Amino acid sequence: MDRHDHHHHGHDHHHAHDHDHHHPHGHAVPGPGHNLSHPARAAAQWQTPHRPEPAGGAVAVEPDLDKVEKAFAEGFLAAADPTSFLRLARVPFEMAVNGATLRLLRVEIDALTDVGSLTPHLGGGSFRYDPLPANFVAQRRKLRFVYFDGAGLRALSYAELRDAGHRG
Repeated sequence: MDRHDHHHHGHDHHHAHDHDHHHPHGHAVPGPGHNLSHPARAAAQWQTPHRPEPAGGAVAVEPDLDKVEKAFAEGFLAAADPTSFLRLARVPFEMAVNGATLRLLRVEIDALTDVGSLTPHLGGGSFRYDPLPANFVAQRRKLRFVYFDGAGLRALSYAELRDAGHRG
């Protein structure tokens, strides 16, 4: 792709260029790679779907929460003192949620590896199974905080824990 800059001048006369110029001069909006006379717009944040603004006091969703959760799991597994790590990360050992007092019992981190895929056939009555080649194998961790609510166990994801901490 040839790079060139437009000179700021009218396009209603003939002028010489020392490069090939294969598009009409009458375009209204400059395309990519052209000098812009107006400020460029910020890049769209594709990770976050467009949603209405949260109602007054609602907490905005953190755009890279999955990356924060991954870093938490890696740090927690490597921590010499898991209890201090939880305190440093501000994970509540006790909290009130919807009238119940939750008490933290354990942190669960599962290692998951996807090694196969299912593709439904047209109509949905059957499916095709394929083992995944090595470059498509996906590894991830699933993080849960298990609390006792007075009657039973309640497992919260990292996002649910952060949301409960902002409300309670």
